[in-house]
Amino acid sequence: MLPYFNTSGPCVPGKHYMLSPERRFRHVLKLIDEEKYFTLHAGRQTGKSTAAQWLVERLNRGAQYRALWVDVQTARGEPDPAKAFKTVLAKLDTAIQMYLPELPMPSADALLDDPRTCILGYLREVSSRTEHPLVVLFDEVDCLVGDAMVLFLTQLRDGYIARSKLPFPQSVALIGQRQVRDYALSEVDRRAISWLGSASPFNITAEAATLEPFNREEVEQLLLQHTEHTGQKFEPEAVERVWYLSQGHPWLVNAMADQVVNRDVEDRSIAVTAEHVEAAKETIITERRTNIDSLIAKLRDERVKRIVEPMLVGAPLPDMLDDDLAYTLGLGIVAVRKGQLQVANPIYREVMPRVLTYAQQLGLAQQPAWYIKADGGLDLPKLMTEWQKFWRKDGHLAAEGFSYREAGPHLMLMAFLQRIVNGGGRIEREYGLGRGALDLMILWKHERHAIEVKLRRDTETEQDALEQVTRYLDTCGLSEGWLVMFDLRKELSWEQKLFVREVEFEGKRVRIVGC
Repeated sequence: MLPYFNTSGPCVPGKHYMLSPERRFRHVLKLIDEEKYFTLHAGRQTGKSTAAQWLVERLNRGAQYRALWVDVQTARGEPDPAKAFKTVLAKLDTAIQMYLPELPMPSADALLDDPRTCILGYLREVSSRTEHPLVVLFDEVDCLVGDAMVLFLTQLRDGYIARSKLPFPQSVALIGQRQVRDYALSEVDRRAISWLGSASPFNITAEAATLEPFNREEVEQLLLQHTEHTGQKFEPEAVERVWYLSQGHPWLVNAMADQVVNRDVEDRSIAVTAEHVEAAKETIITERRTNIDSLIAKLRDERVKRIVEPMLVGAPLPDMLDDDLAYTLGLGIVAVRKGQLQVANPIYREVMPRVLTYAQQLGLAQQPAWYIKADGGLDLPKLMTEWQKFWRKDGHLAAEGFSYREAGPHLMLMAFLQRIVNGGGRIEREYGLGRGALDLMILWKHERHAIEVKLRRDTETEQDALEQVTRYLDTCGLSEGWLVMFDLRKELSWEQKLFVREVEFEGKRVRIVGC
C-alpha cells in the first residue's frame, strides 16, 4: 500500500509521496543564517508543517544549529495567558523530547507562576543549555488570541532585544496562515502590539516569508513517484492538467492524484488521462473536501470579501485595502503573477461562484435537457431567452440576496448557467480585474461558447463592451460569441432593457443579450 498521496496532515518520508522542501525553503535558510526573526505564512495545506519538520531534522543533523518545531494549535482560541502558556510550555517539552532529548527540560510549573515571563524564561534556559545556536519554529502560532497572543509576541521581542547579552534563540519563525500584523483582530490588541511596525523583531515589511507552491517540474516529479512505485503512468496531458488546475498547490495536487489512483482508476495497468483528472477535480469540488471547505469559510470573511468581490465583477480594487490584500494573499486565495492580481488557481476560480450560488442553483427549476438540441449540442439562444425571462421575474430580486451583493447579477447568471452545464459540460471563468468584465467559456462536448458579462451604468457604452468581447474572442480563437449586459440605469423599463441583438464588430459576430 505504501507510499501514497497524502491529503491530511504533514507528510512522512516513506509513508507518503513527497518532495524535498529545499527549493521552497531557500529564503528561510537564508533568514536563519542572518539570525532573523520572521513569519512564514501560506494558505491551508500548502506544506508548511511538512517543510518545517524537514527543516528541523536537517538543522539537527548538521553541526551549526539545534532546532525545535513546536505546534501550538492546541492553545487555539484561549485568551487567558496562564491557560494558553501552560499548553505552549507542554508543547515545548514535547519538542525537546522529540528533537533534543539530551537536554534537561526547564521547570514549566515554576515558570508558569508568572505568565508574563514564562515563554521568555523557558527559551532562555533552553538556549543556555545548547552548545549551538538555537532555532525555534512555532507552528500554527496565529491561533493564539487576545492577551495570550500579545504576551507571547512581547516576550519574544524582549528576548530578541536582549539576546546579545542573555541567551535566547538565534532565529525564531512564526508559522501560520497570516502575517504577524494580522494576528491582532481587535483594535485593543492592535494598539497593544503597535511596536510590530517599528522596532519589532518581526518586521513584516522586510522579514516576512511565504511558502511557494510546487513548480511545474515538481508536480511531475511527485506524480512520477507513483509511476515508479506502481507502474501506473500519468499521460503527459494528465500531468499538465494537474499542474494547470492546481498551479502547484500541494493539497490540490495530492487530492486530485489520490482521487484518481485510489478511487477512479484503481487498475494500475490503465494510464491516467486528463479526463480522469478533470473528473477528480469535479469530485473534490462537489464533495467539498477539506481544503475546499476551508476556502468556502474564508469567503465569508469580510476582509477576503473586499478583495474577491471586485474580482468577480472585474472592477478595480478600492483604495486603502493594503492590509486586506496582504491577508488574502497570505491565505493563498489570490496570487500576483506578472504584476496582476489573480485568483490563485483555476479550481479556486471555479469554486468561488459555485459555492456562493449553491443555494440559488438548488432553487432553480431549469433542467439541462430543456436546452439540448437533437444532435446533442447546447441550444444557447434558447438558454439566453429563458435566462432573460428568469432574470425579469425572479433573478434580479434573488441577486440582491447574495452576501456578495455588488456581484449579484454576475453570480445569478453563473448560478443559472451552472445548473444547466452540470448536465454534461463545464464553465471556465476569467476575472478581469480593472476591466469591468467577467469572461466565461462554456465547454459543452466539443463546443466552446464564449460569454462576456458587463454591468452598464451611465458611463459604460455598448461600444466599449463590444471592443472588449472581440478581444476576448481573439484570445480564444473564436469568430462569434455572446455579450450579456446588465443595464443598471433605473430610468429604463424592462422593455427597454431586455433584448437580443446580433451585430458584426471587427470581423466578429456578437449576440448582445440585454438584461
